[in-house]
Amino acid sequence: MKVLAAAALVAAAAAPAAAEPLWEAGLGATALRLPHYRGAAESSTWLLPLPWFVYRGERLRADRDGARALLFDTGRAEFDLGFAAGTPTRSDDDRARRGMDDLEPTVEVGPRLRLALAEGRGWKTELRLPVRAVIGVDRSPSLLGWTAAPSLALDGEHAGWGWGLQAGPIWGDRRLHRHYYEVRADEAAPGRPAYAAAGGYAGWQATAALSRRAGAWWLAGFVRADSVSGAAFADSPLVRRTNNVGAGIALVRVFARSEREAAADSR
Repeated sequence: MKVLAAAALVAAAAAPAAAEPLWEAGLGATALRLPHYRGAAESSTWLLPLPWFVYRGERLRADRDGARALLFDTGRAEFDLGFAAGTPTRSDDDRARRGMDDLEPTVEVGPRLRLALAEGRGWKTELRLPVRAVIGVDRSPSLLGWTAAPSLALDGEHAGWGWGLQAGPIWGDRRLHRHYYEVRADEAAPGRPAYAAAGGYAGWQATAALSRRAGAWWLAGFVRADSVSGAAFADSPLVRRTNNVGAGIALVRVFARSEREAAADSR
């Protein structure tokens, strides 16, 4: 479940200015170093084009908090429908999965409750409670399972740099864990016995991100620590490393923006 790092990069965008355009568009590139899946011993490097779009509507938004449809916002509590994406893994490129089915690209969609806990000059902290359906999109869309990842997030801005810290546990249902960590009888091999994963606790993640907007340019980077220690599937033969680290960097050139400004309550 490798959520694309663009989401982590956007999460640390610089704090909004007093007046911002309703939308902005840009194009750049991102370089990512990510494990093949949570618990994998091997990683891949991705160099990808990065379309960049920010929309600051009253209900539909794509900004430093990701793409989402805002359902309600009281100032202290916000409820939205969020989206994320995950990269594929070719099993032939991973020694633990060689000979097994590939892991297809995914999209994640589901509700999220955000509760403001504290705020100071240039910083704020929130409790974020997302629940998302994970959908495989290789050929025909199919529901792979469900995941919940409550987290404590601290975001701020200093001297033109935006920064963000986020950490929390992860849970997944049995169907999702079996998709990633099950070994069918016909896939068993020396050092890879048949295995059926259970649902439940799936470890934890912690992400640190940093970004800067300078005129038409936007630069961001992140580092993510990931652990499956104590997870319901930790004894799967496909789990070859308990702890992983991923990282990425992105550079974007903003080339268009609207003359209309976003509404004050949507910034």
